[in-house]
Amino acid sequence: MNLVSIRIITGDIARLVDFYERVTGVQADWATEDFAELRTASGTLAIGSTRTVPLFAPGSARPADNHSVIIEFLVDDVDRVHQNLTGFVEDFVNEPTTLPWGNRSLLFRDPDGNLVNFFTPVTPAAIEKFAR
Repeated sequence: MNLVSIRIITGDIARLVDFYERVTGVQADWATEDFAELRTASGTLAIGSTRTVPLFAPGSARPADNHSVIIEFLVDDVDRVHQNLTGFVEDFVNEPTTLPWGNRSLLFRDPDGNLVNFFTPVTPAAIEKFAR
């Protein structure tokens, strides 16, 4: 088994895709006007409009209703990224903070309220974990 992507359902796909393109620097690949993917070396963030939900099961997903998932991106320098995002990101949950497991983390919300974590490993154990 291989985890290949995480999908966000949104009521405003153009706005959310633009947000993630700007914060990640990754250009989205649009399959249709209702579905886009931002591909990185290790995974894909898929973004689908609410019009795609009935294709799976009507009412099975609701936009802007996530209260349990954090979308995480490994970055080279979380402090520099924080500086670059200041003025664009409207809802920072925390400033860059070093966490007990060795990552320096920046938590913020996307326009739909989903939590996003940009992090940089800073301890030897964390650096080794992500060097693989």
